[in-house]
Amino acid sequence: MSDRPTLAALELLVAVDTHGSISAAARALGISQPTASAGLRRLERRLHLELLARGPRGTSLTPAGQAAAGWARDVVVAVDRFEAATGGLRAGSRTALRVAASLTIAEYLAPRWLATLAATDRDGQAPDVELTVRNSTDVMALVLDGDAELGFVESRAVRRGLRSRTVAHDRLVAVVAPRHPWARRRSVGPADLADARLVLREAGSGTREILTEALAEAGVRLPDHVLALGSTAVIKAAVQHGDGVGVLSGLTVADDVEAGRLVAVPVAGLDLSRRLRVVWRDGATLTATARRLAAVAGAGEVSGDARGTPR
Repeated sequence: MSDRPTLAALELLVAVDTHGSISAAARALGISQPTASAGLRRLERRLHLELLARGPRGTSLTPAGQAAAGWARDVVVAVDRFEAATGGLRAGSRTALRVAASLTIAEYLAPRWLATLAATDRDGQAPDVELTVRNSTDVMALVLDGDAELGFVESRAVRRGLRSRTVAHDRLVAVVAPRHPWARRRSVGPADLADARLVLREAGSGTREILTEALAEAGVRLPDHVLALGSTAVIKAAVQHGDGVGVLSGLTVADDVEAGRLVAVPVAGLDLSRRLRVVWRDGATLTATARRLAAVAGAGEVSGDARGTPR
């Protein structure tokens, strides 16, 4: 049990991944840089992995470090959900709003919506929200089964028994490492994309569903065997440090494209646009908090363009 990494160490690793350097991570966490550096060295020894590449220009995460940071983020989010749930038990009569969201929405949009919801609370006490992160197929199942009052999905199709409303628009983007041969091409075709060394989300995700349908509409079949990963962060790391081609939400790769860590490659003749939607059970009477969250989500239009840059 004592050999397990501490939560503080995982939070530090996630902070380095989020803020781009040890010094920035230390500032965000309110600790000194020597303390942060020592904590990361202890984590490397405990995991028996080289998480950081140290050079004259500074320190950056290795591919293993980026992958570990993606998994560490899942742990930190799970702990946050645990604390929120136990806090709900302490609150007694306050009933938590149960929400399920796909990975892209949960990571890049839901935090903003929930912060706005808390800031506009009328009784001076932020509402309790339990957020479950699943792929779009599972989110719809949770809502239909009554395990979540609201769901946020990326799929083109909504299951029977659900009602939906569009809250944002997005576009999938093909991305490669800067050294990849495609980084210098103006565009590729659907067949080129299907023949590439693809790195994709798992089956059941809205991202995978949209790509499969778009290729089919162009007369191209997605290969039966592709590298499938369940984390956006891990896919980006695999593409950045390998020779694969990732297909991800424009919202999720915007910062990486702008920073030059990834290059977006237009795919000619392929419609990769999609709507992000809130879903609820047909005939259900939504609670006041659920109605307010749905209104907050639909108030600000967000979209990702073909270059992977939000507009």
